[in-house]
Amino acid sequence: MQATPQVSSTRAERPDFLRLANELGPALAARAAHHDERESFVAESFQLLREHGFFKALVPEELGGSGAGHAEMCAVLRRLATYCSSTGLAFSMHCHLVAVAAYRWRHQQAPTDGLLRRIASENLVLCSSGGSDWLESAGRAERVEGGFAITARKIFSSGSPVGDLLSTSAVYDDPQAGPTVLHFGVALKGKGVTILDTWHALGMRGTGSHDVELERVFVPDAAIAGKRPQGKWHPLFHTISMLAFPLIYAAYVGVAEAARDKAIALAKQRLTPALIPLVGQLENAFLEAVIALDRMVALAAQAKPGPETTGEAMACRTLCGQAAIRTVSQALEVAGGAAFYRKHDLERLFRDVQGARFHPLRDHAQLDYTGRLALGLDLDG
Repeated sequence: MQATPQVSSTRAERPDFLRLANELGPALAARAAHHDERESFVAESFQLLREHGFFKALVPEELGGSGAGHAEMCAVLRRLATYCSSTGLAFSMHCHLVAVAAYRWRHQQAPTDGLLRRIASENLVLCSSGGSDWLESAGRAERVEGGFAITARKIFSSGSPVGDLLSTSAVYDDPQAGPTVLHFGVALKGKGVTILDTWHALGMRGTGSHDVELERVFVPDAAIAGKRPQGKWHPLFHTISMLAFPLIYAAYVGVAEAARDKAIALAKQRLTPALIPLVGQLENAFLEAVIALDRMVALAAQAKPGPETTGEAMACRTLCGQAAIRTVSQALEVAGGAAFYRKHDLERLFRDVQGARFHPLRDHAQLDYTGRLALGLDLDG
């Protein structure tokens, strides 16, 4: 059993999370292949992050957190993912929920301060079902006395083995308004909630992205955080698009960076003139991924949520994901036959980066949105 890494920080100072990521990184990396081979959740890595305050990093200082900036956490997630893809991606799912809640509290006067205070004081881990729900949502909300009974099965719930709260939604067939999506949180260890052993995937095997089954879980009226028409773009999703995807895709850029570094190290051991332009192509692909990520980060810092910001952020999400996948593919070309051996980790990184394909808006949906926006068409079709 490994000893907990010693990190040089004190409770009195504001944590330097990027430095902490580098100090904790080798311990994360040492377990990455183990969890990949066994399809097991990166529980020890999450525990390290929890012990060092990462899960409350994005909570504003006024509400008991560290007040880390959005761009700072994008850099942290990229760095974590160079050590362990699954840790970086699973942690990004918590981060984007906190980032959106903090932004809505600070800029939109949303009553999310109670949740943020709980995250800070209780060191909570949040999980999301947003990747499987998006605009349509899934599951059924039945009106009962004092609230709703929720029956649903939520996929891609990263971090669920150790999560505390699931941020999710379900559809209520409102007699007046029609199909209405309700947003709420449920305790992952609460009555009627079951985590199913379903995460047996091509890559990102350590994220614990299992299905979560909700069987008539009671959600009181007071716990409904928002309502919206089913299948329609809503202001909440413009905020999510602006803030969440730089955090999520920072992890994939970290995966690409790790593959790039490993391939170049292998190339230096057997350098030939034919390898030099292959490395040049590798560098170009990686730079494309970084540029697209940097633009998403800049939008989150400078823009306001809205259809145009979403359009640019989602286009950058597509470009970043495609470039990250090309980077890792090109890393295999540079490394040659050595890339086929698991000991060099490129095989695992190649599988892990494929996850960049599957977050909303997927490439075809993003192209439809971008085309509609440019042509002045209704975004809801």
